[in-house]
Amino acid sequence: MPTGNSPPSPTGIGGERFWETTALSDLTMDEWEALCDGCGKCCLHKLEDENTGELFHTNVACRLLDLQTGQCARYAERFRWVPDCVALTPAEVQRVNWLPATCAYRLRAEGQPLPNWHPLRTGDSRSTQRAGMSVCGWAIPERRTRRLEDHIIERPS
Repeated sequence: MPTGNSPPSPTGIGGERFWETTALSDLTMDEWEALCDGCGKCCLHKLEDENTGELFHTNVACRLLDLQTGQCARYAERFRWVPDCVALTPAEVQRVNWLPATCAYRLRAEGQPLPNWHPLRTGDSRSTQRAGMSVCGWAIPERRTRRLEDHIIERPS
């Protein structure tokens, strides 16, 4: 999840909206980063049952997630601080089963449009929070928990 405060220009050459006209695998790094809506849902801890492979979501945020902004506090160096942080790529988006239904990467991989509240559509970097689609306000910091098992929630939408 990027750390910028404002989304890049939503249109490309000729006024095209790049997220509607460019395949995920063909996006530039800036376009890829702009596609993230900053909801923070992918930064919530998940637990996997070793026997069944079932995935359980929690309301516990990664220690690097700023719960005021929904942005990673150390995005550029996140792998140094959180070695198991997942680097989303177009191939990874197709493979993982834990991205929320509203995730722009998932939506675009499925050929779906971005929601009306997405920052690329609104031009407002806080529109995800304003729409109530962010973990800000309900997720808890990892430092305040002892057992993730005590914080299992329904899958965030």
